[in-house]
Amino acid sequence: MMFITRRARNLLVLDRSFGAAFSRGYATVTELPRPPPPTGEPHVETFSAPSKPRLYYTRPPLKADLPRVQKRWPFILAFATVGVSAWAAFLLFATNQEKLSSSVVQRIMQTVRENEELKDMLGDAIRPEPTWYLNGDPWINGSINLPQGNVDLSFRLKGHRGSGTLYFTSIRKAKGQPFTPLRFRVIGDDKRVVNLHSQTSESSSAVNAERS
Repeated sequence: MMFITRRARNLLVLDRSFGAAFSRGYATVTELPRPPPPTGEPHVETFSAPSKPRLYYTRPPLKADLPRVQKRWPFILAFATVGVSAWAAFLLFATNQEKLSSSVVQRIMQTVRENEELKDMLGDAIRPEPTWYLNGDPWINGSINLPQGNVDLSFRLKGHRGSGTLYFTSIRKAKGQPFTPLRFRVIGDDKRVVNLHSQTSESSSAVNAERS
């Protein structure tokens, strides 16, 4: 009895194993019907450039541009130019005032005012012609260099009749000797010339007096 029971148990196990193997060889009812295979080509997506990694943090806001520092050298150059020009103008003005107030020019003007021929050409009240850029003072060209023995001047004269230009040149031939006038004349605007050599002794004495 016991042998029959064990044999029946073995047959039951074999029946279950065979049934499982047989069932795996065929499709089940739930898998049918299958969809037909696709007939078109699959969609392929293409890219023009490699992908870039995305930012994993928030981009900080752009800072405003710093103000540009202005160049200072144009202002420095302009200030230096104005300063040098003003200093040069002051030196010229001071030198002209020194020549105008010298005894040489004063003596020359005294000789000119006493000359009758000049009075006929320029008129009365002969004086140096004023200039607007010196605030009414005359401009004296040339130099008065007494230590080196050289005086060479020219400036404009004006009277109530006309105007002209005065030229005066005097030199010292050797140290210790008196000055000798070489040129002392007035050329009017009407081309008339007045020589003052006859009265140069007074002008020479003024030069020698200033030198001493």
